[in-house]
Amino acid sequence: MEDTPPAPPLRFVISASEAESMAKKSNLPTVLHLLPSLVPSAQRLARTPISNFNVGAVGLGASSGRIFLGVNVEFPNLPLHYSIHAEQFLLTNLSLNAEPSISHFAVSAAPCGHCRQFYQELRNASSLNLLITNTTTDPDHSSDSPLTFTPLSHFLPHRFGPEDLLSKDLPFLLEPHHNNLSFPTTTTTNGFVINDRLKQAALDAANNLGPTQSALVAFIVNNGGGYENIVAGVLVEMESATVKQEQAARLLLQTISPESDLKVCFCVASKKASSI
Repeated sequence: MEDTPPAPPLRFVISASEAESMAKKSNLPTVLHLLPSLVPSAQRLARTPISNFNVGAVGLGASSGRIFLGVNVEFPNLPLHYSIHAEQFLLTNLSLNAEPSISHFAVSAAPCGHCRQFYQELRNASSLNLLITNTTTDPDHSSDSPLTFTPLSHFLPHRFGPEDLLSKDLPFLLEPHHNNLSFPTTTTTNGFVINDRLKQAALDAANNLGPTQSALVAFIVNNGGGYENIVAGVLVEMESATVKQEQAARLLLQTISPESDLKVCFCVASKKASSI
């Protein structure tokens, strides 16, 4: 492996053909060998104003052969549990780009317990292969050792996941699904007028993604720039939901972009959520 591979584009998705070309130019035998070499580039894209500890994660889409980058994101003046971990960012990036599964990923530091459980939400999670590039957090790996990915089951041996709770017919994390949410004839918007395009985008996200953090990942992945560029947001959720997202979303958005405006719009479930 060359010590200095070519720098990837400053974006979060690399096409399969481009990944193959990059591996070839670096004299690497496979695209898998490219993953750890891209981790430093991913780290440089992290946003860590609190810890200054940049984490980068680089994964290979099992279906398309595309390469996806993930980074950790911290928000000033908010507790660290509001942060987006690089591993979470990586999976959200896959979801935003309709990639239904991941086979291998390399990360700069050993995943925390939260992220190990987060990846357990994937179908066949125990077969997901992981490589830690930081030799201080992975004493079994050195820069001179062969490229060796380790199954996630090694890092989370006594696992508990969705297969312990859900029917096998229900979609797991990353798998195509639709929550079948829609707006009622008379939509409750707390008296505010909401831009129809933004409102529809929020409903589409509610049917496929998680709330605020996923929206911020999409903002970063699409080169949104600084948070001051966020001028408005819409949160779509069911008024009868047991777990409410409004207060957490409002606190996060007002903290990172005080001039922005968050509107809440309630939806209804038209029928049982299904895979697509």
